[in-house]
Amino acid sequence: MPDERDVSRVPKRVLGNLMNSLSAGVVPRVGAPYIAIGRNDEVNALKSDLAAVAEGGSSMRFIIGKYGSGKSFLIQLIRGYALESGFVTVDGDLSPERKLIGGNGAGLASYRELMRNMSTKTSQDGGALQTLIGKWLSGLQSDVASEGISPDSPTFAAEVDKRVYTAVRELEGQVGGFDFAAVISRYYRAVRDSDDDTVSLCLRWLRGEFQTKTEAKKALGVQSIITDGNWYDYLKLWAHFARSCGYKGLLVLIDECVNLYKISNRISRENNYEMILTMFNDTLQGRAPGVMIIMGGTPQFMEDTRRGLFSYEALRSRLTEGRFVSAQYINMMGPVMRLRRLSGNELFALITRLTALHSQLYKWQVRVTPDEQARFLEICESRIGADTMITPREIIRDYLSLLNILYQNPEASFASLTENIKLSHDDVSGDDDLPDEASASGEYSGPRVVTLDDLTF
Repeated sequence: MPDERDVSRVPKRVLGNLMNSLSAGVVPRVGAPYIAIGRNDEVNALKSDLAAVAEGGSSMRFIIGKYGSGKSFLIQLIRGYALESGFVTVDGDLSPERKLIGGNGAGLASYRELMRNMSTKTSQDGGALQTLIGKWLSGLQSDVASEGISPDSPTFAAEVDKRVYTAVRELEGQVGGFDFAAVISRYYRAVRDSDDDTVSLCLRWLRGEFQTKTEAKKALGVQSIITDGNWYDYLKLWAHFARSCGYKGLLVLIDECVNLYKISNRISRENNYEMILTMFNDTLQGRAPGVMIIMGGTPQFMEDTRRGLFSYEALRSRLTEGRFVSAQYINMMGPVMRLRRLSGNELFALITRLTALHSQLYKWQVRVTPDEQARFLEICESRIGADTMITPREIIRDYLSLLNILYQNPEASFASLTENIKLSHDDVSGDDDLPDEASASGEYSGPRVVTLDDLTF
């Protein structure tokens, strides 16, 4: 994880993308570690899972939090760490058109999205499927050459053919492995013979782009295709293949799972939850070696007993937290990771980091003092319900908007931009602005106010 010294050395391309994403309220795909504040416990728990997967284990986690609380950020953060650690990653967001299983190929659409975003350390922006296979073939050729057989020798190609055959035989024992191995073998022969058309056909099959078995048989001579119902089996094959290439495993990241909660048809929704149950059982029972799955969703997606995961009894019984878990004592070793609200200190550290990054990107002296940063947080915290509703996304977006205005308007100052904003506790009448239930009960105690004196490190 980068420290304060790293902030002054962020590559300009990464820094520009990072700040543009944050200003728009979008999770950055690169550069997330540079603003990682206050998630050490969560990151360390996920790192521990990755270490177990690298040893041949498997894992599945649910990251649960409200919109803007940092779910997607944490997912991208651990994705970056996994890539640097030698994992292959695939990631995608669910949507009305992309589910785990469903009519009109909704599950297959998710698989295609995952394949499109396949990444490795050397191809971190996706599109690494061909790179992965190329590394595998290059490794086999290097093994043959290391045994003293010259690449110009007539026996070199024959020996590589033998190694390819031996390697793909290991895949044939897996579900769907026979045709997967046949396509990989066909890909190798096409590369060797400079047959670009066949290379393209093999990649189409591996990406799940064939529509019918007849089409696939005519093109590649295989009997099956990747479908809406079997794509998860092929993810497990990819994990096995990645490990045979020298990678530590496959990290599968599926975000926006709230879209499953939004499925109106009960049978379709439960079919998707059945798929989650299959994934959960496979990973927790060790039937998916080298696979780590992380799913991100909202509390409603998890807890709603009518339409959420808890409406499916088999999942509810597995995912319900123990009776000893509380706000004071959390369990980071369970399958469900609930994101806590960042503390005042952590939020202050976050906007301090953003100040340094903004200054570095635009090469200017930011005209915001530490006292004014504390005042900014006080303004954010003064909103009614901020103690439970305000999220890091809102704070980051508002703060960067303020810095952008100051940068573009040299005559502006923090005081001039905030002078018309009243803190709720500055209004002595107060009661008219309180929620009805708070006014009636008399239990409302005002917003949680952060001052500079309270912020210690």
